[in-house]
Amino acid sequence: MDKDFALPIHWNDYEDIAMELYEKFGDDFDEPKIYRLRFTDLLEWVLSLPNFVGKREESTEGHLEQIQTAWAYEWRDNQ
Repeated sequence: MDKDFALPIHWNDYEDIAMELYEKFGDDFDEPKIYRLRFTDLLEWVLSLPNFVGKREESTEGHLEQIQTAWAYEWRDNQ
């Protein structure tokens, strides 16, 4: 996707976040590693994504769980 024309990403855009994380980390994180991530690390990685406009204060454990699961599915889809 052309980053210049990408839409902003918000906390509830789980699949978009998962795709961005997979693009960033590729196969460095397989499914077991994704599910063992600390949410503090995941939070920082999401906040650093290009076009992510969500705020730290808007983050919830539920958001991070959904992102984690979507990332695992994205990893599976690319195997």
